[in-house]
Amino acid sequence: MAIEKVREHFAQWHLQHKIQELSESSATVELAAQALGCEPERIAKTLSFLVNDGAILIVAAGDAKIDNAKYKSLFGTKAKMVAKEEVLERIGHDIGGVCPFGINEGVAVYLDESLKRFTTVFPACGSSNSAIELTIAELETYTPYKEWIDVCKGWND
Repeated sequence: MAIEKVREHFAQWHLQHKIQELSESSATVELAAQALGCEPERIAKTLSFLVNDGAILIVAAGDAKIDNAKYKSLFGTKAKMVAKEEVLERIGHDIGGVCPFGINEGVAVYLDESLKRFTTVFPACGSSNSAIELTIAELETYTPYKEWIDVCKGWND
């Protein structure tokens, strides 16, 4: 199970106990915010895209949307999400639990600037009913991210 891969990921820092397994679904931003009792924008959603036949992840604030022009300018291609039926195979987690922890080899992770306005955020942990609360510094430490990027809109209007 993908949540076990995430537990193993956090075990290297002895933080697996921080993973919250919820009694209700956290598969969408709205459901996660409701289950965790926080603002939807503080949900760190992880979006999966295809770039040059490879998969990438972009972790963004719950109220942010991909800006196609910014995305194309940065990645040199149109934003194309990984097909639902391919997400588990390409990323290592299924839809509703996709996160930047315990992922498959070769998947590049990017953190979007939309997250930096929060003290803590809540990314998923590999299942549709899990999350972990992390500071931005912790997110940087525990995520194998390549760089911070600015490819979203709608959050700073």
